[in-house]
Amino acid sequence: MSMVSLPGLKELIESISRERNLPRLAVQSAIREALLKGYERYRRAQNLERKQFDEDYFDNFEVELDIEGEGFRVLSTKTIVEEVSNSDHQISLEEVQQVASEAQLGDSVVLDVTPDQGEFGRMAAMQTKQVLAQKLRDQQRQMVQEEFQDLEGTVLQARVLRFERQSVILAVTSGFGQPEVEAELPKREQLPNDNYRANATFKVYLKKVSQGQQRGPQLLVSRADAGLVVYLFANEVPEIEDEVVRIVAVAREANPPSRYVGPRTKIAVDTLDRDVDPVGACIGARGSRIQVVVNELRGEKIDVIRWSPDPATYIANALSPARVDEVRLMEPETRQTHVLVAEDQLSLAIGKEGQNVRLAARLTGWKIDIKDKAKYDYAGEDAKFAAARAKYQPEEDDFEEEELEDENQEELELEDDTFDNSEDD
Repeated sequence: MSMVSLPGLKELIESISRERNLPRLAVQSAIREALLKGYERYRRAQNLERKQFDEDYFDNFEVELDIEGEGFRVLSTKTIVEEVSNSDHQISLEEVQQVASEAQLGDSVVLDVTPDQGEFGRMAAMQTKQVLAQKLRDQQRQMVQEEFQDLEGTVLQARVLRFERQSVILAVTSGFGQPEVEAELPKREQLPNDNYRANATFKVYLKKVSQGQQRGPQLLVSRADAGLVVYLFANEVPEIEDEVVRIVAVAREANPPSRYVGPRTKIAVDTLDRDVDPVGACIGARGSRIQVVVNELRGEKIDVIRWSPDPATYIANALSPARVDEVRLMEPETRQTHVLVAEDQLSLAIGKEGQNVRLAARLTGWKIDIKDKAKYDYAGEDAKFAAARAKYQPEEDDFEEEELEDENQEELELEDDTFDNSEDD
């Protein structure tokens, strides 16, 4: 039996398996596939008889690796026929019976069809390198995909490797004893206070595991995502882990529009247990718990506030640390509210460049207008909203009446139906 030699095959399998962290069998299967592709290409190039090679023409061919002997063979499974019309797929009964007298028509035999070394050997070596690189990339991507798919939305420990354009490339692992995989932290997901120097370690939020053939890391991680803050609190506060305290909402501005304002997060918490103070639980004794979170986020400002089912109370809490005198829900439909504060609380309530009120609005889902209580015109503001309402109201009233009529109509019809049914019985 002829064999095409592949010097260094054993070492190649070992080293790829180590570097790419792939099982040896996966590497062997990639090499076999690459060599088969090489054989196909060689046959197409040599095609002197001008045969039609369609997509699955070579499906009955396979490559057998001889790892100890450092070489490979090409094998073909052929069907035994009376008269051969295609020698790649068939062999004559007469020919087989010379070797195996018990052979019968319709049986299959596996034959060694390895071409001679020379031209084919050179081509196989070149082709194998190209296809192998591609196959290994695909296999590695597949493994990363499977390994990290369930970790989307969780937090991983990461180490800075290098910088590519504005992204930071980090090394992350999916668990104890697993090898490192590269992840990308793009500019928009970075924190302004982070210092990304080589080998620095950070906790990152795994935003997305992408499939596909794109180059570069397939893991997209973030330091700016609100999910990171939620995770850090859950990690520090046993009551959150035990579901005594729950995080109801988070609003985070990790990259403020202006560089004169630092990153800030507001987080609303709640509990069903009368004896637990959910805000206190998150802050910890003398701020010990919240300090751990602040340190991990390199000094980001964090306000923990108490959630309330009553919108006015919730909005007042959300504007902390400002003291609020009164919350007026002007238009509950469109969620517009006026918040009245003392003059000395105005700038605190609005916050540097509007950051405090912006985050409070995002946290509560209400449009918040901060007003100076001393200068607030109750009657005037009420009249303004009443006028705006009146402008849109008339058509709405007609519409509602029509709808009611329709509903009554439907109810009557239903009653008729039920009546009919009882008659049938």
